[in-house]
Amino acid sequence: MEFIHKYLNLKKLNRREKYIVYGVGCLLGLLIIVQFVIWPFFENKNQLARNLQTKKVELGQMRDLQAQYKALEGKMQQSELGVKKRQKGFTLFSFLDQLAGQVGIKDRISSMKPSKTVQKNSNYKISRVEMKLDAITLEQLTAYLYGVETSTNMVMVKKLSISKKDQKEGLINVILQVETVEA
Repeated sequence: MEFIHKYLNLKKLNRREKYIVYGVGCLLGLLIIVQFVIWPFFENKNQLARNLQTKKVELGQMRDLQAQYKALEGKMQQSELGVKKRQKGFTLFSFLDQLAGQVGIKDRISSMKPSKTVQKNSNYKISRVEMKLDAITLEQLTAYLYGVETSTNMVMVKKLSISKKDQKEGLINVILQVETVEA
């Protein structure tokens, strides 16, 4: 008020002019309060609401990842049990050879290439066999694949390539890659 009295001589102003000066002063004071007190309060509240929403999304993602981790952990334990239940001395190569004999396609095997891959940070190895079968029927292939996939030895077909051998006889050539996990 001292500022106003010093630079504006209110005594010289009439009543209406005094009300205008006081009104403008109150309006400036109100504008300062809104700008520096109320507006930052609401802006902070909005920022907190945005942060809360972001944290909710992150929590949901973490729960999804936790569920995936538990599912993978369960599958890993199931796989470990499957590997332990195998016959002693099990090899993928001999299993595939024996199964080919049971299905009746052992004489159609043109090649079998075994390989092993050591897993990083693990005690397990991936054993893989690539087989080439020449001039077999689709029924023979189906029986062989069924034997591989339904085996209790945790064996799976990773790749399969089929090409026609002879149109008239219905024979096919097959290249398949089978793998399993070994301890």
